[in-house]
Amino acid sequence: MHQSKHKHKPSTQLLFKLNLNQAYTGKNMDNSASTALKKATWKDYLELTKPRVVFLMVITSIVGMCLASPGAIDPWVFVFGNLGIALAASAAAVINHIADRHIDTRMRRTRNRPVAVGKISTKSSLIFAGTLSVLAAFLLLSYTNVLTAILTLLSLVMYSGVYTMYLKHATPQNIVIGGIAGAAPPLLGAVAVTGQITAQALILVLIIFVWTPPHFWALAIYRFEDYKNANVPMLPNTHGVAYTKLHITLYTLLLCTVTMLPFVISSSGYIYLLGALALNGRFLYWVIKLQYSNKSSVVALRTFRFSISYLMSLFIVLLIDHYTLGILNHFL
Repeated sequence: MHQSKHKHKPSTQLLFKLNLNQAYTGKNMDNSASTALKKATWKDYLELTKPRVVFLMVITSIVGMCLASPGAIDPWVFVFGNLGIALAASAAAVINHIADRHIDTRMRRTRNRPVAVGKISTKSSLIFAGTLSVLAAFLLLSYTNVLTAILTLLSLVMYSGVYTMYLKHATPQNIVIGGIAGAAPPLLGAVAVTGQITAQALILVLIIFVWTPPHFWALAIYRFEDYKNANVPMLPNTHGVAYTKLHITLYTLLLCTVTMLPFVISSSGYIYLLGALALNGRFLYWVIKLQYSNKSSVVALRTFRFSISYLMSLFIVLLIDHYTLGILNHFL
């Protein structure tokens, strides 16, 4: 294929077409044609599923289930419902690996991913993603309800299709708009046990939705050069680091407000309130430190890492508060 001597930044339409073309043809236009396929192991397939991300999503799904259940949860719904949600999230992650392999080789963080280096072929990855999706649908339809299966499918399509193949390359607000897919698990968990959408579950979705921008923008500051080399329009690259820091601060302040809603609507008690206030205070500490730091890259990484601990801890506190209130109500 003839390559122009002059480098041009690919258009959004071109990137979108490349994603679709590569997903169906299996041709990686960025990897060398001489790169031989290496024998893949189960660890390589596990890496495709982004297990740490899926683990955090399952925690939020479990909390959604528990908060929606005044009593014990049907063990079949609990186990196979969360497994189905995890498998669907894993399928979306695999599709993300396939669609992004043309830019993964340009980023230090992702250049050694199995599909990007040719260790796992696109065809094998697509079969793997399809298998995970079918298993997820089977489990959710068999052990939960149709609404859970539909919402899970919509989340999968939103993340792997709309966000990965279009939004990621179309706008610096990609994380904001696409974040709704990653925020869905607590709603999916709640719907799995109740069969309906409740205000309590939507508040949990809102918390993750508002948490997502400061979480990812901190990483985007740290990986500024990576996204620049890959021509991905992340906010620091399109509007500057200072502008991004300001918006991280604003979104974190909004997050501090949104996390008070479970207490405001009386779905959570004082244990959650105190825990949320403490976690919000710590998150604000890192965000303010990032705002005024001259070493943006280092502080951004620490802020990003804390944001993961923040979300996990917040949902665990929600769970502790829920069952503590249940015990107190039982004896009082």
